[in-house]
Amino acid sequence: MSQQAFDKLWKMIGLRYTSHPWHGISIGEEAPQVVTSFIEVIPSDTVKYEIDKKTGYLKIDRPQKFSNIVPALYGFIPQTYCKDEVAEYCQEKTGRKNIVGDDDPLDICVLTEREITHGNVIVRAIPIGGFRMIDGGEADDKIIAVLREDEVYGAWRDITDIPETVVNRLKHYFLTYKQLPGEEPKCEITHTYGRSEAIEVIEASMRDYNKVYGNLEEALSLTLFEAFNFSNRQQNMLNDLD
Repeated sequence: MSQQAFDKLWKMIGLRYTSHPWHGISIGEEAPQVVTSFIEVIPSDTVKYEIDKKTGYLKIDRPQKFSNIVPALYGFIPQTYCKDEVAEYCQEKTGRKNIVGDDDPLDICVLTEREITHGNVIVRAIPIGGFRMIDGGEADDKIIAVLREDEVYGAWRDITDIPETVVNRLKHYFLTYKQLPGEEPKCEITHTYGRSEAIEVIEASMRDYNKVYGNLEEALSLTLFEAFNFSNRQQNMLNDLD
């Protein structure tokens, strides 16, 4: 089967089946300056949803423990992965050792003045900064972005454009959303960084993804090709029995 035939087949499969939000949705041709973002949680949610990595469906991770409300659209950037390069970048910037990636796609918060009524949606976002967060020895960066063409926030181009109260609100959520009363804090934010570092973190996560999953479509195509050949061989054997 030719590559052209494979390409047509994948397009047909895309018409019939929903793409996996992590692997099947493109990060976008303008990445990392503009990135596709898959939104899992919105401010009105009383439980924390997240993607089930195996099926691609949203699942309930946990109820929000207390009054913690995510102050922005929250989700991840498809076709990113926080592994070795993201961890190395975190170690370089913090001067710490033994930091590892959290084995998840890169998290993103998207600011918009519009009320989005549910998650499980795709948005186009412009990264303008982020938090260098460490969660139990794992690099767990949170990219901060604005919804593309947003009437109010769309003109912001760097985290320094955001009012400090908004930054502090985001920071407080991530520092407390896993913490129970009386427990030691599990998360820390070592740095708040601007757009240029956010771009570098995204690029590192894209490289990590390509190292692990970059040949995913090729592997699927080969599997499909093998199945096609097996079907042909089986049919030929049946024909020989006639």
